[in-house]
Amino acid sequence: MTAPPIVVLVEPQDLVNIAATVRIAKNFGIEWVRLVKPRAFDPYRIEGIAHNTGDIVDRIRMFDTLEAALSDCVHAVAMTARERSAKRSLLRPRVAAELVTGLADEGPVAVVFGREDKGLTNDELDRCQTLATIATNPHHRSLNLAQAVAIMGYECWNAREGIDQARKPPRRRAVRARMDDLDRTFHDWHRALWALDFFKSRNAENVMRSFREIVFRGDLDLREAKLLRAMALETVHYLARHGVLADLPESLRFPAGMKGPREAEPPEGEAAESNGGGEG
Repeated sequence: MTAPPIVVLVEPQDLVNIAATVRIAKNFGIEWVRLVKPRAFDPYRIEGIAHNTGDIVDRIRMFDTLEAALSDCVHAVAMTARERSAKRSLLRPRVAAELVTGLADEGPVAVVFGREDKGLTNDELDRCQTLATIATNPHHRSLNLAQAVAIMGYECWNAREGIDQARKPPRRRAVRARMDDLDRTFHDWHRALWALDFFKSRNAENVMRSFREIVFRGDLDLREAKLLRAMALETVHYLARHGVLADLPESLRFPAGMKGPREAEPPEGEAAESNGGGEG
């Protein structure tokens, strides 16, 4: 994976924000945090707030100026929420994250965050090649420092890892259900719903048309179609033991694939479909 950016905080005023930044760094695989003249710094308290982050805390580096903090970096993105008289293009976090990730192979890259109360000065912004801003309510632009770090940390993680990267190996492509398989399923659910007296106050044709649409939207594979059919068959088998099936119309008296009473057992392979639909 591409090297992560360095997070640089310029004159952070609240120890809690430093601790939150360390925690975010741990969450999103950021290894280095640099502080420029922090108002307070206590490694013990920081790790007490951001648990299990001792490795990040141990790697925090201190600098007297932003110039010194960025001296070894090949590119720096400054986060800002304010407009400037000197026009410079502002990138959104995702684009900025993709930019620094693309440059990380050439050397260290950094994302720079300013003071909680007034952000970065113009001189500090001028020391960064790129400016980025997080879209917010124009009447209430400023985000909490840790919130801004979290948004950029998340975008940088996605840019490095790939937002669409599969978390598990792709499953073997399932065999798609054929129309014949679905027709058997529809027939046997028609039987089951009739046996349950579901059509007593409903139009059977309309209900089954809607049921078909639902199944079609589900885009079932063969295993799923067999499972759905097995549920209908088991429903009818249960009702048969209670003498309900005598009231079924002739067209629904038998399961799909069975034409009359002589066929006391389902066709070859049918039982497997009924009983094994829930596995494999």
